Amino acid sequence: MKKRMLPIVSALLIILSLQTSVMAEKTEEKAEKAEEKTEKEETAKAINIPSSVLNITKENTYPNPDQDMPTLQPSELTQQLIDSTKVKIENPDLIRMLNETTVNSTPFAFGYKAIVYLGQWPLNYESTETAPNWEYQKINTNYFDNRGGKAPYQIHYVQEAQKVVKGGLTAKIPNSEDVKKMMLLKATEKTGLSLAFETIIGGGTKKDNVYNIPPKRLGYLYGYAPAINEKGKVTYGEVFLMLKGSKKVIVVKNVTSQGIGAWIPVQDHMSFGFMVSERPR
Repeated sequence: MKKRMLPIVSALLIILSLQTSVMAEKTEEKAEKAEEKTEKEETAKAINIPSSVLNITKENTYPNPDQDMPTLQPSELTQQLIDSTKVKIENPDLIRMLNETTVNSTPFAFGYKAIVYLGQWPLNYESTETAPNWEYQKINTNYFDNRGGKAPYQIHYVQEAQKVVKGGLTAKIPNSEDVKKMMLLKATEKTGLSLAFETIIGGGTKKDNVYNIPPKRLGYLYGYAPAINEKGKVTYGEVFLMLKGSKKVIVVKNVTSQGIGAWIPVQDHMSFGFMVSERPR
């Protein structure tokens, strides 16, 4: 009887073990989904766009080029090299250079060793704060004097002259163009907005929203270009490609970090401010 019960008990234990494993996997999956949802909600809160900020892509008389920067995928060899070092490598230009690198292995490489210096690079950028300034730069003012009027006067926005809005880094830093690319990628990822270090609002750009100026008042309609203030830390290091026999690794030396900030304008968006006054301002 005992011998007959052993297989049954073993089968029950296996079933219980499988059920426990499945339940643990489901619990872990639910936790991951909850965490992902929380991250998305936090991001959504961080980029809450006020009603005074409007998209002018269709109205803009100057067609801004698309600044979407696709994430460069490392080749199989490049991925192996990146994984061989503990220092995170995210610089698109360094990844592109590694993608173009070819290293042929040979079965007679015993005792062979070579070290190739690839230069000092900004390796990665870590974002610590991403905050919008919806009134980053005033670019236009529409004005009407209705002090002599007897009824409300309606005005709408017209961009009187073409305006170039530029951003940039808040301090001088080595390899600034590489750093700007990494900051742009990170800020775009965090905000979901179309960003560029330079954007243009064309002359004659109009928005149909109507603003009423009461009698005996002056009306001012201001147009602002918004921008994202991105802050974080960039990590630099001297990069070496080491070949030892058939082994290929990346060695990073003299690693340093530096804080940096940047203003990055939002493409084809404007913030509008309207006010009335009894006296000229």
